[in-house]
Order: sequence, then C-alpha cells, then structure tokens
Amino acid sequence: MGLWNWIGKPFNLLTGPWRAFYGSETTSGETVTYDKAMQLDAVWACVNLGANAVKTLPCLVYGADGVTVDSESVLYELLHDMPNVDDTAADFWAMAAMCLFLDGNFFAEKKMRSGKLSSLIPLDPLCVDVCRDDRNVRYYEVTERTNSRGAGGKRKIAAENMFHVRGAIMPGCDRGLSPIAMARNVIGNALAGEKSAGKVYKGGLIATTFLMSDQTLKPDQRKQIEDTLRQFAGADKAGGISVLEAGLKPFQLTINPKDAQLLEARQYSVEQICRIFGVPPVMIGHAASGTTTWGSGIEQLILQFTKTCLTPLLRSIESAIYRDLLDATTRKTTVVKFSMEGLLRGDSQARAEFLSKMVTNGIYTPNEARAYENKGTVAGGDAAIVNGTMTPLGKLGVAAE
Repeated sequence: MGLWNWIGKPFNLLTGPWRAFYGSETTSGETVTYDKAMQLDAVWACVNLGANAVKTLPCLVYGADGVTVDSESVLYELLHDMPNVDDTAADFWAMAAMCLFLDGNFFAEKKMRSGKLSSLIPLDPLCVDVCRDDRNVRYYEVTERTNSRGAGGKRKIAAENMFHVRGAIMPGCDRGLSPIAMARNVIGNALAGEKSAGKVYKGGLIATTFLMSDQTLKPDQRKQIEDTLRQFAGADKAGGISVLEAGLKPFQLTINPKDAQLLEARQYSVEQICRIFGVPPVMIGHAASGTTTWGSGIEQLILQFTKTCLTPLLRSIESAIYRDLLDATTRKTTVVKFSMEGLLRGDSQARAEFLSKMVTNGIYTPNEARAYENKGTVAGGDAAIVNGTMTPLGKLGVAAE
C-alpha cells in the first residue's frame, strides 16, 4: 500500500503508513522504519541473535502422550524438515522470529492438497492486513507486488487458510504490537546519536575553529581564507599544515565527544535496545558495568535469555500451531513443541553429572541418555535401571527373599 493512499486518513501504531515502512516521526526528529532500525548494530544483533537461536531448535511433533515423536505425521515433515519447496525449517522459523522481533506478527499461508495441509508459504507482514467483515469474521488482505506480467494487487485469505503468530497483543486487537513501533522514540534517539557521531568523524574530529584578527577583512579575503582552510577539512586530510597570514590567530571551541556525553549516550542506547528485546547486553558484545562474561555469570545470562526472551516467543508459535494447524481431532492426539535441550545443555562435566543422575534414578534409560549425546543404542539399554543401594530403613539386615 503506497503512502499516497494514506494521506488524509487517521492511523495509529498498528495500522497505516508506519507498518508499510514509511515510518513515524519521533521526539528526536528521526523517522524510524524497520529498515533504518536494522541499520543500528544493537537492533541487528538482537534480532539476529533471536533468529539464529530459534533456527537451531527443532520443532517436533509428538503423539498424545507428549513424549513419543510422531515422525510419520504430515505436520512433522512440514514443521521439522521443509515447510515449502523454497524454505528449510531453519529458514522458516528464523523468519518467524525476525518478524516477531520487528513487527510482532508472522504470517504464513496454508496451502492444501486433497484436503490436507501440504505447505506453509511465509508472507511479508508489511503486506498483510488483518480485517473483519460485517459479521465480525476475521480475514486477511494481502497486497502482492505486481510482476512483469501484471499479476499482483490485493487478494483476500480466509482465517482458516492463514497461520498467524502474534507477539504482544492488546484486548480487542487482531494484530500483535510492533516492538519497533512501540519503542520508536528510543530507536530514534539511537539513530540521532549515530548521525551525530558520523558528523564528528566526517569532520575529522576537528572542533569548530575561529580565526581572530585585529584587522577588518573584506568579504573576498574572508572567502579566500575559508577556502584555504577547507582544503584541510575531513578525516582523510587531517594533520595538514596551513599558513596563517595577516596576523590571524586560531581560537578553538573544543567540544570533546566524551565531555558532550556522546559516547555515553550511544552506550546507553545499546542497553535500551537490549531492554526492548529482552536480550542481556553481554550477549551482543556489550559488557555493561558490573557484568561478568566468564564462568557461571555468562551461563546465567544465557539462561535468562532463554527463559525471558526465547521461551515466550516459542510459546506464542506453539500456541498458534495449536490454533491454526490442528483441528478438533488432532488437538487431542498431537502435541507440537520446540526442543530446547540444545540450548540448555551445559559443559561436558555438567552433562555427565546430569545424565548419570537421570539414568541411575530410572528417569532415563541408558539408550535415551546415549541418544542425548548422539550415540547409538546398545543391547539391553532400553530398560530403566535404579541404583540398588537405596534400601528402606525397615529392611536393613533382612535377607532378600
């Protein structure tokens, strides 16, 4: 939808030109769009971190017990292997995470064959509007780009043919809230800080300079002096030598970037952006004061990121799968979950202690523990075993029957 189509129409953070990449003004005067926001290294790092983390997690389809993997299910092939002929499962779920981080929504059209789900086609969230008809029935209006053959335009997709994942959402709204839109002032301040820093570097870090003279100069003399000094402006010409004549003396108005709190402001904007996405700053290479990046400290930060950022996001995806990809029958016989074992497993020693306790207490069988480490099965490894030294006090000294 073009900008001109919105002129004269009211809009808010969930509709209108903001979502269509035309941006919105901020208190800093910067126009914020998804594209501009992603040019900030902190935003890119947070979004990329979340997308890369999600792409490493397999989406598994289980039977009714929620334990046995049902690899024969049609959903298993779509969600675990290839949702469509163009995208792998890793690509698909990474796109879902990126869309949720930026727009707060992820859309994929359901394609059916012989009455069964055959593929999921991801859609650009900026090209999808969530609508309601006169009977309050939800449907989706997709704006497709016009190709060389003239095909494109708008088309309507029924709710039952759409897989829609929403992030944070308000009551009465069909569309999730965009984190970038809601925090646009923070993003705008960061963009303004980057622009200010760029201007400083563009000028070669040379402060504003005045030339003082006890003589009155003519306009052409002033122009000549200015043109002469401009030959030494810029980072690539810094360090040159200029000769001052006619009793001119330089006088600088020195503004140190650190004194102007430019560096501190840029560092603080990184922490603000991390706060928006729920990402510990150290995970994108920003070690805040008092934060340790060694040993158990970083391990706890990764655990925090997993629990407070990834888990809610994955829960939103799993809930949308339950609503949109399962029917009344399969909801009773199918469970879909992302496996987070890969992220939660510790170092070699911690894994060894964990698996030892799980096996000796009969929770894991030896073969299940071996599978955890990608090892093959062994004969007799499917039986659960328990440490036999644990004897009730009343049985001490009594011979076994």
